[in-house]
Amino acid sequence: MFKCTVCGYIHEGTEAPENCPKCNAPKEKFEKMTDEAAGLVSKSRLTNDLHMHLLAILQEAEAIAGDGIEDALDPACVAIFKRTQKQAAEIISSIKAELAGHVSKGKWG
Repeated sequence: MFKCTVCGYIHEGTEAPENCPKCNAPKEKFEKMTDEAAGLVSKSRLTNDLHMHLLAILQEAEAIAGDGIEDALDPACVAIFKRTQKQAAEIISSIKAELAGHVSKGKWG
């Protein structure tokens, strides 16, 4: 794997591309990643994909709960929808923080 030192794009291959597909930096701006760094990227892909999938589901749940609050059938239903919205928002924030940590530790690509 090769990493663009300008924008952080990660390229998989036996050599760096002529230009970065993201920022158009020349080949000379790519550095070969260490085996350890490349291993972190590879290993983290499944977990990052799972986080992203869960994030999308929780965002949908949050929107559905908003519809339920707006519908306001009865207080018990509204309470469930409000609790769902609150817990979804908390978990969404946790996932975003976790993914930001992965990015800062090079476990993203």
